[in-house]
Amino acid sequence: MIMDSIGDAAIVVIGGGGVGCGVVHSLCQAGKTDVLLLEKNEALASETTSQAAGLVGQVRTSVDRVRLAMWSVKTFSEMEADPEAKPGWRQVGSLRIALTDERVAEFERMKLTADEAGLKTAFISADEARAKWPMFDFSPAKSVLWCPSDGYLQPNDLAMAYAHRARLAGARLATGVTVEGIRTEYGRVVGVDTNRGAIACDTVINAAGAHAWHVAQMVCLDLPIFPVRHEYFVSVDADGMNPDLPVMRVPDASLYLRAEINGLLLGGWEPESLSLKPDDFKNGKKTPHIEEDWEVMGWFIEKIAPLYSRAADLGVRSIFKGWPTFVPDGRFIVGESRQLGGFVMAGGCNAHGVSGSAGIGRHVVESMLESEPSDYVRSLSPDRFLDTDWEATEAQASAKRIYETYYGLGS
Repeated sequence: MIMDSIGDAAIVVIGGGGVGCGVVHSLCQAGKTDVLLLEKNEALASETTSQAAGLVGQVRTSVDRVRLAMWSVKTFSEMEADPEAKPGWRQVGSLRIALTDERVAEFERMKLTADEAGLKTAFISADEARAKWPMFDFSPAKSVLWCPSDGYLQPNDLAMAYAHRARLAGARLATGVTVEGIRTEYGRVVGVDTNRGAIACDTVINAAGAHAWHVAQMVCLDLPIFPVRHEYFVSVDADGMNPDLPVMRVPDASLYLRAEINGLLLGGWEPESLSLKPDDFKNGKKTPHIEEDWEVMGWFIEKIAPLYSRAADLGVRSIFKGWPTFVPDGRFIVGESRQLGGFVMAGGCNAHGVSGSAGIGRHVVESMLESEPSDYVRSLSPDRFLDTDWEATEAQASAKRIYETYYGLGS
């Protein structure tokens, strides 16, 4: 439990997961250190972040998204050099495997996008891929795209490293504190009410993850943020596995994988996902418990078997499952709402919360401090949902499709 002073602050950040801690870190880097982070659980990063796989990929379908990810990688690399608080960053590179002609064409477009953004990638042969993952059969691959600067990290370690650096800069963090209301006057935020008393502030940043909808509702801001179940497993030790193997993505099978010490971490995007309406659970409470879905684990193993003949022999050590949030258009929700001065969103991360946390934090800072934010950052504003009529059932279905087609062509 962390209990720094919970007195008044210029900026209050609600949510102590990877995104919330990353936002505080980014604010401190920008010279804004009168910041107080509030987390309802007794520990930071103990809900969705703790269940994340920690993959960090920079190859995306737009230059803006590539550059956001590149900023995150730059930040993680700098943090890993700090002997006092490391995020567990391993820059092992990544392989993207195409099994269809359509995917080959997509990879070619993605490489052009990476080139434009300044990200180094290369197409490599199946033999070169096998040299990097000797246990796998790459003969079904029609194309392999290699990104040497990708990697993975440990999500809890990342949050703790952010917190450590932010506290050294002067920010405060407190766990076991539930925000129960947001006070406003004359169209602006003036404070928050918590289970530990009232706190005056000028700005509230909503980085509450699966609870971001509840926090937005406190200021009558209705946003289509939907938690969607995501699962993966880590196997018992398997021959040839070691933590220096590259991350691998097989989009045509909707799978991702990496080594976790000497086991295999294997997960993917379910074709028929399970999602929640945000009012299915209450503010201040944990998200609903998820039972292990062995059918889904079996589906992952079946899908990877053509590349990994030993898949059926894997023993499962642990299953991880959480509720990352998705929005109907698949884009982050970042920035202040015109509906209320001083209320800033940092949510709707569409399963990029941990991997994109440094870049998201940078965009939050840009939205707050720059007189003319970039067109991309402005496009992430929560106001885009105020300017359109959206219906909850349809929006939830669209958010689920974003999850289910996470590796869809052009996604």
